[in-house]
Amino acid sequence: MFWVRFRSSVTLVILTLITVIMGGNLLFGVIGLISLIGLSELYKLLKVNNSLIGYIGYIACVAYYALVYFEAKEHMMLLFVAFIMVLMVAYVFTFPKYRSEQVFLTFFGLFYVAIMLSHIYQVRMLDDGLWLVWLLFIGAWGSDTCAYLVGISIGKHKMTPKLSPKKSIEGGIGGVLGAALIGFVYGLAIQHKIDTFSNPQVTFAIICGASSIVSQIGDLAASAIKRNFEIKDYGKLIPGHGGILDRFDSIIFTAPIVYYLAEFLSK
Repeated sequence: MFWVRFRSSVTLVILTLITVIMGGNLLFGVIGLISLIGLSELYKLLKVNNSLIGYIGYIACVAYYALVYFEAKEHMMLLFVAFIMVLMVAYVFTFPKYRSEQVFLTFFGLFYVAIMLSHIYQVRMLDDGLWLVWLLFIGAWGSDTCAYLVGISIGKHKMTPKLSPKKSIEGGIGGVLGAALIGFVYGLAIQHKIDTFSNPQVTFAIICGASSIVSQIGDLAASAIKRNFEIKDYGKLIPGHGGILDRFDSIIFTAPIVYYLAEFLSK
């Protein structure tokens, strides 16, 4: 199992480096595909992945990414209203095929998976996006590593004993401080390449620290969903890691935080 996870991790790192560095249409296409796969994993839990309302969700996902690609954000609200209205039409005229919670969670899936993940591409397209986009991974995976190391060393107080007994408050704090420190060092190393911020090392520390907080919430939220549906993993696409949502549960939350903080804290 270790070598399976290791091979998958190496492959993921290589693919991530290639797509993120290349950016543009390649990154957009990969993120769009990942969003559709992640959406299908969530819809499988609801048993709507191959049904009418599931297809409506997939179409809404594609439509959303089209608006992102063509920078037509002024039409986003129209899409959301149209999405919920079409879902309700399907719900009414196929009643009682679907339960109300299936319809509500189908709508929720567009936001939880597609919209949140799209911010990876949106961060990359910002000024200095080539450098900013790595803050997502520091805030998620860097934080997770720091939290784990601190947790196994001095962790005593459980953060959420019923949801994730192995996570400690000390580990959580260590993750935030560790991510902030990595962000500071990263900002210090590339400050001469950054034009968007006057003090990138401090700004990156703030962004990575905040990302760590929401990253841990995202990880726990994904665990809570899986507990509710009594499953171990969302899927089996990535050997040793589970599905897309298992691997990107933290990134789902860090991507929008990095995007909006970068916009807010820029010069």
